[in-house]
Amino acid sequence: MKTLSTHKKALLLLTFLFLTAIATAQDTSWTEKSATKWLHKKEWKNGSKLNVYAAVNKVEFARQYSKNKALWLKVFAFLRDSDFTMLKPGKYPIDGDNAFASITEAPSKDFDKTAWESHRKYIDLQYVIKGKEKIGVAAVSTATVIKPYNEKADAANYTADGQFYIAEPGTFYLFFPQDAHRPSIKVDGYDVVKKLVIKIKVSE
Repeated sequence: MKTLSTHKKALLLLTFLFLTAIATAQDTSWTEKSATKWLHKKEWKNGSKLNVYAAVNKVEFARQYSKNKALWLKVFAFLRDSDFTMLKPGKYPIDGDNAFASITEAPSKDFDKTAWESHRKYIDLQYVIKGKEKIGVAAVSTATVIKPYNEKADAANYTADGQFYIAEPGTFYLFFPQDAHRPSIKVDGYDVVKKLVIKIKVSE
């Protein structure tokens, strides 16, 4: 019975490691096309009926979800199983420091009383339960820092030109570290807004 030489064994091992590396890269390397396809399949919803806003950063959403699927499944289970119209303002645990929620019911703000912000440690999931508010979104790469990142607050502030959306029940917004956002802007006729914010730890 023939046995493989040390040279051939080493070659086979290197080939295996190379193919494994390629497969791993394919699993974690998202493109706009592959992320859009993943998003439209809607398996990530885990039974939730809520929709994500159309301009979400699809590639980063797919990347973050695939890096920590178990955590995101808990987040969407929370969205699926909670009757937010009945929940009172306060803090709600999801997964320790990895994901937690807060519900507020408060007046929205005049535009000049709001600010552009971004976070590094946590992704923001924002959802208007009752009422309407305007939310701005801009790429951090195109924004100008006016208040440097504060690690304790997990926030930096900017001036920016962005796209604005009317947030209302049925659609949630996701803001990643690359996304500066300007929430809580008053919409005429909606003085008090009930809102959910879920903090989801960023996966490196």
